[in-house]
Amino acid sequence: MEKSELMSLLKDFKEGKISEEDVLLKLKTAPFEDLGFAKVDHHRAIRQGIAEVIYGAGKTPEQILKITESARNAGQKTVLITRMKTEAAELLKAQFDSNFVFDEMSHVGIRGEISVPNGMGKIAVVTAGTSDMPVAEEAAKTCEAFGNEVIRIYDAGVAGLHRLLAHLEELMSAKVVIAIAGMEGALASVVGGLVDCPVIAVPTSVGYGANFGGISALLSMMNSCASGVSVVNIDNGFGAAYQASMINHIK
Repeated sequence: MEKSELMSLLKDFKEGKISEEDVLLKLKTAPFEDLGFAKVDHHRAIRQGIAEVIYGAGKTPEQILKITESARNAGQKTVLITRMKTEAAELLKAQFDSNFVFDEMSHVGIRGEISVPNGMGKIAVVTAGTSDMPVAEEAAKTCEAFGNEVIRIYDAGVAGLHRLLAHLEELMSAKVVIAIAGMEGALASVVGGLVDCPVIAVPTSVGYGANFGGISALLSMMNSCASGVSVVNIDNGFGAAYQASMINHIK
């Protein structure tokens, strides 16, 4: 149940269209549904403004299917699934056909409708290299599922700075920028020195041995000299997108 649905429920009660018992039943069944292996949080959209997202890694295809069905039956219009395996995507595709989409690059699945953009501005998703695109697409598709307009700027790292500067107008017009980079992670500092909006840095595990699976990029971003740069965990495109969406919806 989303906030708008709760407000509509209370309005209907106030106008005498539904009974007190109906309202109590709705609220009683809304908090969560215990599936045995998972407790699906149907109240999260009311508390946080965004409904629960399914983290697909470590879950069986059948578990993902049942959680998805639970969310949809409770009225969740868009069910986002991250780190989804192909086997699970094939099962959901067979069940829901055109009402389910899966992106093989980012391993993001979406059941239901994509929200019409209702944010205050645009979110720019920028990568240093093509190899960072799986993380970038996880971020971009998450932003879109949460009702944001996304600008994609890929393969614009500091090794060829002119590639980034060619998109300066798009960067400066963004409400939030998600800067995604592996190797030494310098992109976030450069972007942070160009824009007047929050920059959310995402270190990736892309790089040679001394990159330490993304730790060198993480430390570089955390030590950024550019103000306004915050950092999420390695390869966490979803976390960056969630935060960016919250910023973009502040009125």
